[in-house]
Amino acid sequence: MLKPGRKMLEAGESALDVVTEAVRLLEECPLFNAGIGAVFTRDETHELDACVMDGNTLKAGAVAGVSHLRNPVLAARLVMEQSPHVMMIGEGAENFAFARGMERVSPEIFSTPLRYEQLLAARKEGATVLDHSGAPLDEKQKMGTVGAVALDLDAIWRQPRPQAE
Repeated sequence: MLKPGRKMLEAGESALDVVTEAVRLLEECPLFNAGIGAVFTRDETHELDACVMDGNTLKAGAVAGVSHLRNPVLAARLVMEQSPHVMMIGEGAENFAFARGMERVSPEIFSTPLRYEQLLAARKEGATVLDHSGAPLDEKQKMGTVGAVALDLDAIWRQPRPQAE
């Protein structure tokens, strides 16, 4: 994820494009708890969330509780760029994305054998156990699934400069 992002920044692409692509790649990789490889709900479904924020414009977009969008981060970006809203959820978010050309996928695409085994183990143990089943998680450090941050040349150029006295 880092190499493609670095190449994009070096080519002059925006930080927003870079982080959107980085998270899209993470959503495609079954090793992460996002998109393909996301954990199951108690009901053996997947409910995915994503958000994007642009520090230059202070705009944001988010989707939550979607199950038929392969890359929720792309839908979040659509919310930011093509709607007056900041967040859409569930079927409404999906319909918004479908109307703008995003493909409908079967929720089974997000399932992996590892995540299903974790669900079965959680049911058996009565507690959720994820990849980091060693030491207990510090609840203050719990941040979610995946994320990306980038700073492009525009952000550097727009930094305030001290005034000469």
